[in-house]
Formats: sequence, C-alpha cells, structure tokens
Amino acid sequence: MAKVTTVIDIGSNSARMAIFRKTSRFGFYLLCEIKSKVRISEGSYEFGGMLQEIPMKRALSALIEFKQISEKYGSRKLFCVATSAIRDAPNARDFLRAVKQACGIDIKVIDGKKEAFYGGIACANLSHKKDGITIDIGGGSTECAIIKEGKIIDLISLNIGTIRLKELFFDKNQDLDIAKEFIKKELEKIPQFYKHFNVFGIGGTIRAISKMIMRNSKYPIDVLHGYEVDVKKHFSFIERIYAIEEEKLSSIGVTEDRKDNIQSGALIFAMLLKKFEAKNIITSGVGVREGVFLSDLLRNQKYSFPNNLNPSLNALKDRFLSYSRHGENVKNQCLRIFDALKPLHKIDEKYKLHLSCAGMFSSVGRILSFYDSHEHSAYFLLHALDYGFSHQDKAIICLLAQFSNKKIPKDISIAHISDIMPPILTLQWLSFILGMAEAMCVLTPPKDISYSYEKGALKVNSSKELYLSTEIVQKLIKPVDFDIKFHDKRI
Repeated sequence: MAKVTTVIDIGSNSARMAIFRKTSRFGFYLLCEIKSKVRISEGSYEFGGMLQEIPMKRALSALIEFKQISEKYGSRKLFCVATSAIRDAPNARDFLRAVKQACGIDIKVIDGKKEAFYGGIACANLSHKKDGITIDIGGGSTECAIIKEGKIIDLISLNIGTIRLKELFFDKNQDLDIAKEFIKKELEKIPQFYKHFNVFGIGGTIRAISKMIMRNSKYPIDVLHGYEVDVKKHFSFIERIYAIEEEKLSSIGVTEDRKDNIQSGALIFAMLLKKFEAKNIITSGVGVREGVFLSDLLRNQKYSFPNNLNPSLNALKDRFLSYSRHGENVKNQCLRIFDALKPLHKIDEKYKLHLSCAGMFSSVGRILSFYDSHEHSAYFLLHALDYGFSHQDKAIICLLAQFSNKKIPKDISIAHISDIMPPILTLQWLSFILGMAEAMCVLTPPKDISYSYEKGALKVNSSKELYLSTEIVQKLIKPVDFDIKFHDKRI
C-alpha cells in the first residue's frame, strides 16, 4: 500500500478530501483534511435530480485543486467516491467525464449500501464502542449500518438528506408535519431489528449538534470524536433545532455555515433516534473517507484490525517514541507492580489499559523537550489518541502522564474533568504505580526483578543494586502508608 493515500468524498453538500500517511503496517495518521461546500446537488431535486451547471463548475474547481494538494503531499494513491447527488443524476456521466479531462481523477459512484459500508468500517474500527447503529446523514441520503462486536451485520440506505429536505420542504415554508410524513414513509423501509441503545453519529449535522451540546454543557475536553450524548437528556434540544424559526438559530448556538441545512438534518436525526430506541449517541469524527482508506488498508484482514491493535498507538510510537524499548519496559513494570499491590489497592483490572498506555508513552514528550516533558507527553496523548479511546480513557491516560512522579492533586485541582474520572484515590494509586515503574527503569530493569506484597510491605527483589531507583522511589508520595523494601539478591 502507498505510504500516502488520498481519499475524496463528493457528497451532495460538500466535497471533502483526507490525506492519510502510514507509519507502519497498521499505523497511520491524518496528514491533511480540507473541504469545500460545493453543494453539487443545489437545484437538482426540483429537476429530477439533474445536476445544474453552476454547482458542477464549483465542484470541478474544488477537485482540480484537491488533486494539486494531494500531489503536493506526495500521495501515490487516490480514491474518489461520489454519493447520492451524483448517483441519482441523469447527467452524472457528463460530470464524471469533465472531471477526468480536467484533472485526471476517476470518480467511483457508489451505491447507498456501499456508502453505509464505508461508514460502518470507520466506526467499527476507530470508535471505542463496538456495538450499535451508525447514522450518516448526508445532503441527499442517510445511511445506517448495524455493528455487532466490531463487525458489520446489516446495511441500509434511505433517500432522505439535509439538502433534499431543505429544497423540497423547508425552503418552501411547508408545514413541518408534511416533512415528517415524507421521512416517516422512508423509515418504513428499515427492518424491525434495527434497534440499539448506541448510535454512532456520522456527518456534519450530527457533529454540529454535538458541538453545541458540548458548549452548552461546558464539557471540559475539546475533542469531538468519541464524545457521548445522553439522548434522554438532550433530545428536546435536538427537537428545538428543527422547530425554531430560522432567524433564531444563532441564539441556540448554530454557526453561520450550518444555518441553511441543520434544521432538516436535526429532524431526520430525531426521527431516527426514536425509530432505533437509542439512548446514547457516540459522536464520530470519522466516516466515509476513513472507511474508504481502511477498506484498502484492511482488505486482507476481513476489514478489521488484528486483536488488541490500536492504529493511534502504533502511529504515536512510530513517529515520536525514540526509545520504544524504554517505553515497553516502563509498561511491563507498571503491570507487574499493579499485580503485586492488588491486595492493597483493590483497583479494577480495567485500569491496566490506562497504565499500559501511560507507561508506554510517559516519556514521549521528550521529543519536544526534556524539561517539562511530562506536560508535553500529556498534550501529545490527548491529541494523538485519536481512535479507539473513550474520553474517559484519554483523560485518565493524560492525567497519569502529566503527574508522573508527582501526587495527583485533590479534586479541586481537576474539578473541570471530575465528572468523567474515577475516584481520586484510584488515580493517585495509578500515578504512584507509574512513577515507581519509571523509577525502576532508570536502568534497564534486570530480567529477574520481582515484586511481592507481604505483611504491609512491597518487596522488590533484584540481582542488581538499583541504587538510583531506590533513591527515586523513596521520594514518591504513596496513596496510603506502606513500606517499600529493596532486596539485593547478590547479598
């Protein structure tokens, strides 16, 4: 597979391009992303789906420059897919021919189920939840996929989209009930087994709604992918978006670029949430473009990453962890110390995930500067753990990296994120274990090092003296009072 891959998605509303760079077999990161609101479907729904001249010219201009940007980054492979507006257009071939002649891009027009498939692949592989139904609201259509244990079970495409509804109903100031009836008839195509408490929200409409909810609730983490929304708590707000007068949209936080189509999108979204009996929305920052990329990357893996492999961790390690062996050592000592102290701390095994990640990458900030490297590591982790982590996972891992070798402060100092964090004592235990593991790795830890907890003391046995490690460990602030005893096996 090419090292740099470009994916272009021509939707009814926007044309978007994402450029991905591979760092290893399964490691990758987003190198560049750009969109243009070409609205290729503008005016088409009143003329039997026929693409109009001015929107086609806008799209062509954007694609010519997309190709130039792709070449600037050295992309050796380019995929371009087109969805609802173009697949429904009687004159689609004219547009495809013009693009090919102007910039050499071969556009693949995909059907609705293929579009749903790409969104499903993206969510199944890059979200922290592995079960639910995707909802991808586009300009001309809406796609859904059922995901179970990280596998796609079923796909469906519906002829309802933000621009389609806007031009057919909202622009004509028709009664809302008429639009609802139109959507309701399309929803009758959905099989009865499309029910799940989790939905993955894909596309600009749902991301915009999630952003507003984040701002309104003063959510502490400014990361959209993986943000979870309680449907019961916020459903009335979604209803308010499509019911309010258009001139008042800014008063509830709708940005200027979303005013023209968010109401139709919110109406579709609300009706699907009810249809699926959803309780939890997982906001997805990934969709068709990531799905196209992954379908190529994972074509020999049954469209799934190998078990226990996370592409973000791989990419972070490949790009920034100069001494990965040290990270592996710290991670291993974290897990061994955690197990030895289990009778004392009694912490849930699930936190081994956070210790492993924090241990592996606690020193990654040194790539920027040795001084304040733990602060740098926390920043790296917050912004590089793009895929497969919940916001709670990210917050815990970042906090551990930030306060490694220090005592995590009392609640008042982390109050801005306390709603999504475990008890402070749990965090302090994890921080201490990480700090001790780092101390044990000042030198490469001997293979025969062992830990055991007996009679109120953690005993460290080693064939080396570990003079520096002992000195550092004695300075660590322990969550509770217990002894740490080093035993040199040579004696």
